[in-house]
Amino acid sequence: MQTLCGRAGLALGSSDSPLRPVTVFHSFGDADYAATATSKNDAVFKSGDPECALAEISDPEVTRPPAFSDPYEARGYLKHRLAIACRIFAQFGFAEGIAGHITLRDPVDPTSFWVNPFGLHFSQIRDEDLILVSESGCVIDGGRNRRLNHGMKTTKGSPLTTSNKAAYAIHAELHRARPDVNCAAHAHTMHGRAICSRARPGLRMLTQDFCVFWRDLALHPSFAGVVLAADEGRAIASALGGRKAALLASHGLLVAGASVEATVAWFVLLERCCQVQLLAEAAAAGQGGGADAAVVEIGDEEARATWEVMGSPEHGYLMGLPLFQVAEREFGEETYLGRGLEKR
Repeated sequence: MQTLCGRAGLALGSSDSPLRPVTVFHSFGDADYAATATSKNDAVFKSGDPECALAEISDPEVTRPPAFSDPYEARGYLKHRLAIACRIFAQFGFAEGIAGHITLRDPVDPTSFWVNPFGLHFSQIRDEDLILVSESGCVIDGGRNRRLNHGMKTTKGSPLTTSNKAAYAIHAELHRARPDVNCAAHAHTMHGRAICSRARPGLRMLTQDFCVFWRDLALHPSFAGVVLAADEGRAIASALGGRKAALLASHGLLVAGASVEATVAWFVLLERCCQVQLLAEAAAAGQGGGADAAVVEIGDEEARATWEVMGSPEHGYLMGLPLFQVAEREFGEETYLGRGLEKR
């Protein structure tokens, strides 16, 4: 059994470029090096030893968000995570005019939620810009931009008298129906909308990443215009059920999670999966025989097994951390693993 790799230097070059050092790897067997460990911390990882390989990943300080005894301290921490989440959406190009919102259940009053204000670009969101919306739809705390109906009128000429109705209608019902959901995100992304515009919207299990959504992706099949009423919000929440994400027909993507990090990671991944599926099907159709003929799908049992490894809230949290590491730099921050706590 091969256990470790050693290195050797090699110079490569061509007639028109100088030689440069390149690192290559040679494998050594057990006779060359015997891996030993006297404790978990001293472990030398060996091929085929899952206990050793997963030792550090099972650490609760890394696989789940930090816990706070003070709900006000938790509020400050989570608001900052929500602001960073908005920046991440901007980095991925998820801003589409005034559409799109991410909500966070308030740890002080769990019946209320924080949300980005209507009309402010994702890239501009700071902690102090976020607004707190009560269960009844009133803006009760937040930044300068609290009344979000500045000069806006309906097509019939009557003014809009409440804050971002779509954000409230969708997210209030979702948070009410799903006490396990602390964060939810909705946006009109390019590839998500393309998938949602199809006669039969849905994802096929094409690659490992798709399996995160194995039997965990709902479809809201009807489109009734801009979501402004509570009954449509309830219909969306009902369609989502206990799943992590939904395709909203002729509309966009919706993702819900226990943590801000998992919600962001799953949303980014869902949009990428929509893109990959469109590319794969287009490439298959270009080869003749139709998209279905040339695209290979993962078997149901394999997809289930992959979902059991990659589909958990803990794995979603881990997936989100690298995204937060990059976005933290916009705030001039660099924390350990992007968790927003101790500095690196």
